[in-house]
Amino acid sequence: MRIGFDAKRAFFNQSGLGNYSRNMIQYLANVFPKEEYFLFTPPIKGKNLFEVPGQAQIISPATKVERMFPSLWRSVSITNEISALNIDIFHGLSNELPLHIYNSKAKSVVTIHDLIFMRYPQWYKPIDRYIYKKKFHHACNNADKIIAISEQTKADIIYYFEINPDKISVVYQGCNPIFYEHVSDEKKKEISKKYHLPENYVLTVGTIEKRKNLLTLIKAMQNIKFPVPLVAVGRNTDYAREVRQYIDKNKLGNKVVILNDVKTEELPAVYQMSTIFVYPSIFEGFGIPVIEALNSEIPVITTQKGCFSEAGGKHSIYINPENPEEMGEAINKVLKDKNLRNTMIQNGRKHALNFREEKIANNLMKEYRTL
Repeated sequence: MRIGFDAKRAFFNQSGLGNYSRNMIQYLANVFPKEEYFLFTPPIKGKNLFEVPGQAQIISPATKVERMFPSLWRSVSITNEISALNIDIFHGLSNELPLHIYNSKAKSVVTIHDLIFMRYPQWYKPIDRYIYKKKFHHACNNADKIIAISEQTKADIIYYFEINPDKISVVYQGCNPIFYEHVSDEKKKEISKKYHLPENYVLTVGTIEKRKNLLTLIKAMQNIKFPVPLVAVGRNTDYAREVRQYIDKNKLGNKVVILNDVKTEELPAVYQMSTIFVYPSIFEGFGIPVIEALNSEIPVITTQKGCFSEAGGKHSIYINPENPEEMGEAINKVLKDKNLRNTMIQNGRKHALNFREEKIANNLMKEYRTL
């Protein structure tokens, strides 16, 4: 089978959509090495974020005009190349498909990650909402198959876009396999020293934006009875200023550590040295950091409702993300009860096996083959 991917995010995006694109391509290449893979991407300049599988070919704009206008190439011209290369399946990995994909010879698949911009429009600029709605709706209407990354996302696609449920399949995503392995004590010491990490800490990971809800977690940490600091790892946004102002005003500088530049390969050590992982996001399409924590054998406290129970399983603890008192009580409960922590770790490790690469790759390939 000749499988093409819109791989822009794999090469240019360091976080969520990029991780998903890289992981899915790598999973398929590892589990199904005899298939042919074609990675459609604008010209790659500078550092390459993605180690391309050996059996994959990179397809980039060929003409000077296309290289000058890569977005136009990706939206329009790419359809002709899909046909010329006799692609069997073309998969838009990040919510989009080329405008005239239906004119190609390929069957089309699109992954929809979430419709947060429709559920919480107040978090987005009007122009961004307009563009996202146009792109996502076009992709859903024109795809031969829609991959939703969670049952929650599938429900949202049906509700907001009125798409036939039979057209949508849920294929969960996994995390980078580096989170499966135990980090050596030597490596942990190196990372701890580099980032001045405390001996014990509560961890949260995710872009420091309003939706991820770091400020409420900081307020919850003020209510815990144990002198355990919080370590927050994530990229800054404007919301980070509000968070830092609160930290300064309440003299919490020695209780909250914010790290913006932790490398992906260093994250497993940061997870494994933590005592609890807390993910108080208001809403997500899935919640990869939860899977990273479960694989790292760390107890998870996260948001009730939405997709979070799909990622966290039966033995994580679920809280109201807008109630710092409830969040603080949950943290206290897990900190003081070693037996509870061990139970959460053991069952969390088992649940995380549902998101390993072989299972995900087989589920995705099954969808391709039905087309």
